Amino acid sequence: MTPSNDTPPVRRSREEQVRLETTLRYVFEHRLRFNEVLGLRVASFAPEAPSLMFEMRPELIGHYVHGRLHGGVIAAVLDTVGGFAVTVAIAEKYCGENTDQVAHRFGRIGTIDLRTDFLQQGIGKTFTATGRVTRLGGRIASVQMTLENDAGTLIATGGGAYVVS
Repeated sequence: MTPSNDTPPVRRSREEQVRLETTLRYVFEHRLRFNEVLGLRVASFAPEAPSLMFEMRPELIGHYVHGRLHGGVIAAVLDTVGGFAVTVAIAEKYCGENTDQVAHRFGRIGTIDLRTDFLQQGIGKTFTATGRVTRLGGRIASVQMTLENDAGTLIATGGGAYVVS
């Protein structure tokens, strides 16, 4: 008897999910050194909208008079959360695999297109970037990203395409 398409995939154990999230947190917060420079921290592993956060620091200011985020920081954060969203989506797609198996898939993720729309000045104490995968194909993933400040103001939006194979 073959399983029907309605059968949910076998999920990794709770312990293995914690191991995976611990590994991903370490990679995104420390192993990817530029993320560490930006001060990025994982805020959520929610599959539908994973997010990263960071605090404003003098090193991130792009306009010294107004004390707002540098546009390059905004674009880099949106790109990073797009890659993070793809990573979480792949982990969800292969939810039956253990950490080592699914981590092997992440080495192939790379940005192939990025668009950033700057909507408001990057003013705030903390910022949250969220990514939503709109399509996860066998070779390309498409993601929509947002960046908000601690007051909930939408600072920027972005769209990205990422190679996944």
